[in-house]
Amino acid sequence: MECIVLAGGLGTRLQGVIGAYPKCMAPVNGLPFLHYLFVYLEKQQCNRVILSLGFKHEVITQWLDTQDWPFEIDYVIEVEPLGTGGGIQLALEQAAENDVLVLNGDTMFMVDLAAMLTFHREQKAETTLALKEMHAFDRYGIVHTDDAGQIISFEEKKYMESGLINGGIYTINKMAFFGKELLKRFSFEKQYLELFVAEKQFYGYRSESYFIDIGIPEDYHRAQQDFKTIFED
Repeated sequence: MECIVLAGGLGTRLQGVIGAYPKCMAPVNGLPFLHYLFVYLEKQQCNRVILSLGFKHEVITQWLDTQDWPFEIDYVIEVEPLGTGGGIQLALEQAAENDVLVLNGDTMFMVDLAAMLTFHREQKAETTLALKEMHAFDRYGIVHTDDAGQIISFEEKKYMESGLINGGIYTINKMAFFGKELLKRFSFEKQYLELFVAEKQFYGYRSESYFIDIGIPEDYHRAQQDFKTIFED
């Protein structure tokens, strides 16, 4: 199982709390958020991680030099900002497998990755999104699916009593991805998912697993408490 981690984000909304550091290196109980993501990936039996790096990449590579994980770690570095889509594209070029998992480096969504990968292959999907049901929210866009899990449409952020959100984990069929006409720099959400959703090749894998996105101070502080229990061993 190959996993790409998008770790090039600046973390603008967190700068007042963590300073000018990549979001994935935000300290949670004395350890970088990326450490906990790696613990999760180890438990999910990922055997290779490809990091897509950008802003202050040297902070991450220096930390990696001190680490010893049971999976292979490689990385690509964006010389110029490529957007989420460009970052994925750059990392996918280094992937050996055709179905590759992609995770946001500032989000912990503890999905059963093997089950998601199986679902993706059973549906013969081009891209599968891990979806989380949320209640009383306005921070995320909404994903609409049919009963079989095929994604019908995406809706902009607005207040919702309940709905499915994009949980920041994807399974991508590399061959199908590179079969599209893509820019070098682009938004994965806007210029890939929303652009090609009408082709009916995207699916949503629902999970009720723990989810947190540390992109805002409120949830970053919540992670400090949550992780004490979740990662107590």
